[in-house]
Amino acid sequence: MIQPTRKLLLLASALLWPCFANAAAVKTDTTASLQQAVNGQGRSAENRARDRFRHPVETLQFFGIQPHMTVIEIAPGGGWYTEILAPFLRDHGHLIEAGSPKFADTIKAHPAMFGNIENVVPFAPPLQVNLGQPDSADMVLTFRNTHDWLNHSPETLAVVFKSAFQVLKSGGVFGVVEHRAKPFADAVESAKALHRIPEDYLIELGLKTGFRLAAVSQVNANPKDPEDINVHRLPPNLAGPDSEHAKLEAVGESDRMTLRFVKP
Repeated sequence: MIQPTRKLLLLASALLWPCFANAAAVKTDTTASLQQAVNGQGRSAENRARDRFRHPVETLQFFGIQPHMTVIEIAPGGGWYTEILAPFLRDHGHLIEAGSPKFADTIKAHPAMFGNIENVVPFAPPLQVNLGQPDSADMVLTFRNTHDWLNHSPETLAVVFKSAFQVLKSGGVFGVVEHRAKPFADAVESAKALHRIPEDYLIELGLKTGFRLAAVSQVNANPKDPEDINVHRLPPNLAGPDSEHAKLEAVGESDRMTLRFVKP
C-alpha cells in the first residue's frame, strides 16, 4: 500500500512533469533558433570570426531572449549583434534599434538581413535618450557601449540606465555586456584611459536606477586579459605596436562582464 504522503508526491510529480518538459522544449527551440541566426549566410566572415570570443548564443540565452519579444538594441555600432537579433526576431518579435542616422542607412542597404527592423530610434546621449513609450519593451540590450557614455560623464551613463528602466515593462530585462576593469578601480579614469568599467560600478548604478540584479554570468570572461591595458590593443583592433600583436592575439578579446538586470 502506497503511503498518503508518497501518493501526494507522485501526483505532484505527474502534474509538474509536463511543465518541466515544456520548458525544456522551449529552451531547445530557442537555442536552435539562435544557432540558426548565428549560422545565417548573411553574416560577414569577419563577424563570424568573433563568435568564439563573444558567445552570442550563450549570451542571449542568459539574458532570456525569446522569439516573440519586443527588443531594443542600444547603439548597435556596425551591427554585429543586429545580424543575429534581426533574423531571430523576424517572424514573431519586434526589433527596434536605438542608434544613429548612419545605422539607419545600413539597414536600408541590407533589406534581406535587416528588413524586419521596425525603426531606428534616434539615440545620442545625453541629448537624445528616449527609447520609446514607457513600459513597452520586453528587453533592452547594450554591448560594449557603457564606457563611451561614462566617458561623456557619469550623468550621461546614469540617464541611459534610466531610459532603459522607463521603456521596459515590469519584469523586463536590461542586458549589459561591458569590458571589465579591475575591481573597484576608478570608473571614470578606467573608462577614459582603458575603455573599461569596474563591474561593481555598473551593478551599483543599476541598483540605484531601480533595477534588480537578477544574475551575473562569466560567459564572456577572459582570465588571460590583464585588465590594465586599453581594450583596443587587444583583438580585433590590435591598435598597439606590431611587436605586441602576436602576444595579444594569444590573449584574445577583452575580459567582459555580462549582467542581467530586471525591472521589478
